[in-house]
Amino acid sequence: MGVNKAMASVFSPIDQMTPDQFERVTRVTDLGAVHGSVAALKRMKPRSRGTIVQVGSELSYRGIPLQSAYCAAKHAIQGFTESLRAESRHDRSHVHIAMVQLPALNTPQFDWTRSRMPRQPQPVPPIYQPELAADAIDWAIEHRRREVLVGWATVKAVVGNSLMPWYVDRYLGRYGYDAQQTDERVSPDRPDKLCAPVSRDYGAHGRFDARAVVEP
Repeated sequence: MGVNKAMASVFSPIDQMTPDQFERVTRVTDLGAVHGSVAALKRMKPRSRGTIVQVGSELSYRGIPLQSAYCAAKHAIQGFTESLRAESRHDRSHVHIAMVQLPALNTPQFDWTRSRMPRQPQPVPPIYQPELAADAIDWAIEHRRREVLVGWATVKAVVGNSLMPWYVDRYLGRYGYDAQQTDERVSPDRPDKLCAPVSRDYGAHGRFDARAVVEP
């Protein structure tokens, strides 16, 4: 079994992003999944068994403001995974390829992701606890599902963007900035892990335990 979940992001308007920041997010988030999949296939394909899980996001289907690089990387993983599935069918391989699309989670990334926003980043509500993601990944493996949409928010994002993308454009243009920020100002000594690991283990939970739920 292989689970691919490397990620890096930048909270920033597109016109303030630099080429090296786009490249870094792509290398970690997209190519992390690509290289992880290729490494797993070297072991699994000769045996024609095993499971590869790509940890995706509602942002694999719908881009939002202030996270263009991360959204682009998640869209890329989606395309890569579809190609991988098709090749696996051609080879008549029994390696199972699953993708789990997650909603906004209460993880520590919002304390150390690089940000140009004036206020503290937050997950777009509703916010779910990370245990939900672990349960969904385990369920997708056990039941050999092609894709799992976790949480009602993810279903709404995928279906809504398919049916009314113009409406979602307008909605996110109006509310997408504030929805990703708390009322707290960003600290000047905020950690930044875009190009190097943070100095300590932040654990699995972020600062939003009081607002997060476990059930989808």
